[in-house]
Amino acid sequence: MSEKMTYAQAACLALQEAMRADPRVVALGEDLGRGGVFGQYRGLPQEFGPERIIDTPISEANIMGAAVGMALAGLRPVVEMRVIDFALCAMDEIVNQAAKNRYMFGGQGRVPLVARMPIGIWSASAAQHSQSLEAWFTHMPGLVVVTPATPQDNYGLLKASLASGDPVIYMEHKELWGLEGEVTAGKEVPLGQARRLAQGHDLTIVTWSRGVGVTLQALALPALAGIRADVIDLRTLWPWDKDAVYQSVAKTGRLLVVHEAVQASGFGAEIAASAAQETGCRVRRLGAPRIPVGYAQVLENEARLTPEKIAGAVHALLAQLH
Repeated sequence: MSEKMTYAQAACLALQEAMRADPRVVALGEDLGRGGVFGQYRGLPQEFGPERIIDTPISEANIMGAAVGMALAGLRPVVEMRVIDFALCAMDEIVNQAAKNRYMFGGQGRVPLVARMPIGIWSASAAQHSQSLEAWFTHMPGLVVVTPATPQDNYGLLKASLASGDPVIYMEHKELWGLEGEVTAGKEVPLGQARRLAQGHDLTIVTWSRGVGVTLQALALPALAGIRADVIDLRTLWPWDKDAVYQSVAKTGRLLVVHEAVQASGFGAEIAASAAQETGCRVRRLGAPRIPVGYAQVLENEARLTPEKIAGAVHALLAQLH
């Protein structure tokens, strides 16, 4: 049986179920005592108390370091970083401790933590609260990277992440918190498995997170009337579902990768290069220009992914000869 709920409520339900089922699951971070800065832990402090929903001082390095220690000692911590921009204060603990521990000690030590790092443009929040840094973490061996786009996926992918046994960088988009959808409780979404949203023969569009909804809006524009696309929501950026992408581009011969992050050195480059090498398809990327996100609306709009920008990229790809 399914129930309508928001993207934030879906993740809260997944965590609540995990905490009820396993006393080793704890959550720690800033503002958790009042239900999280976005309300994504609402109700959990009252049910589980301060020993399992742990409100911390403002120190991301200490939060992440404590979580790594908890994981190595047998707990399964969920780390709240508020926004991904703040996680940069904890990079040594993520990159040198959480990601490498299993490898460096022959599998004797494992770090089963989930680090929730909200990504993306947050209206009028400017350069230090609006970044999408997924490429930083996909570059790092030892980390799993997840980007849910819907309430159902935010429920199912968080359940899978909590069960994975490895450090997971879990990236929810800040402007999706209020998105509503049907959620089937108990439905886990496997990590590394993409979702196909539309089928067509003209081109393949690969995207994730907020890019999913914007891409579907673009395909409804009159400017793209008559164009049929395979649309793939990658869901997990590492490991990413290469088979789903390669099978699609083998059919369409054209690949457009769409993401909100800065295009230069973005994860779209990895997908485009891999697909071109494997299948010989034509490729094109659409991401943000290499600029900080501006506070003023006119500047913020320059960095925003829009249906019109996607439509322009689709036409440019279809016109591309080589």
